[in-house]
Amino acid sequence: MKITNITSLMLALANDYGVIHMDAVHGELDRDQFGSAYSLAMDAQPTLITQSNSGIPAFLANYVDPEFLEVVVSPMKAAQVYGEVKKGNWVTPTAQFPVVESAGETSAYGDYNNSGQSSTNVNWIPRESFHFQTITNWGEQELDRAGEARIDLASRLNIASALTINKQMNKIYLFGVSGLLNYGALNDPNLPAAIAPAPTGTGSSPLWSTKTADLIYTDLLSLYTQLVTQGNGLVEDDTPMVLALSTSLAPNLNKTNQYNVNVEDQLKKNFPNLRIETIPEMNTQSGQLLQLFAETIQGQRTVYTAFTEKMRAHPIKVGLSNFKQKKSAGSWGTVWRRPVFCAQMIGA
Repeated sequence: MKITNITSLMLALANDYGVIHMDAVHGELDRDQFGSAYSLAMDAQPTLITQSNSGIPAFLANYVDPEFLEVVVSPMKAAQVYGEVKKGNWVTPTAQFPVVESAGETSAYGDYNNSGQSSTNVNWIPRESFHFQTITNWGEQELDRAGEARIDLASRLNIASALTINKQMNKIYLFGVSGLLNYGALNDPNLPAAIAPAPTGTGSSPLWSTKTADLIYTDLLSLYTQLVTQGNGLVEDDTPMVLALSTSLAPNLNKTNQYNVNVEDQLKKNFPNLRIETIPEMNTQSGQLLQLFAETIQGQRTVYTAFTEKMRAHPIKVGLSNFKQKKSAGSWGTVWRRPVFCAQMIGA
């Protein structure tokens, strides 16, 4: 039986399954209230007064990662390489670093001979401190708005101010402050002149990138020889020393020779108390800079970086609906107490 309308369906149900609907017998299910015919499965058909839509606002499906990705900055290595000490405080504008020298002469002994004399001499090396500051500001609404994104704005500003202070301190440690008696580890005028690496690389190049492991080690041996010469017998193979070089030059220490021994292994074997450090800023406009210096001679340090105060957090000032805070610090730069115990090479 072919089913073409609701009446036919109901008749089929009555004949085949015994399901009887009386309206189907009279044909009432085939027409609506106005007498118009309609076909099978005509459900309610509401009229839309809004625009057709099957989606949701896009922001409701947007995922916000709760883990914040920190933007990294280059490492601040000056204090680690040269050491760090506190000298004075934030009201100390100048400092005098005394240098004491013993002197004397002898003469032939005689019971009544009064010649021969010993004495001491003191020099005072002046330095000037440089104090600097940074300020953070935040408002009440700004703080609450950031909180909606789960951002602790006040803490982030504190982190930023500490990083700003440390970056400036590191810069002064390395380069000092122009116009003041405040020098850096890389530009102190009392440092001995730098020697040049041998032009033994490809095409007579002095660059380590063109040299073999053996030629690089030869350059480092020349740097050590220069330090021994300047030290006049006070520097030996087991003297605590630091080799400082740029981060881009350091990978060359991994070059190996024909016996599969790299440069760093050779250095550690021959100089057991050598410490190798990298400083990004040693990649200078004049070329790659290296420093080899003795950490201590006869129990006294050769060099250190110095500060008046690492960071002073001043009081938080409260406005009508905002806050601000100043943070400050001070630095003497780097004090080379015995620059003669530092040998330099540039152009590798």
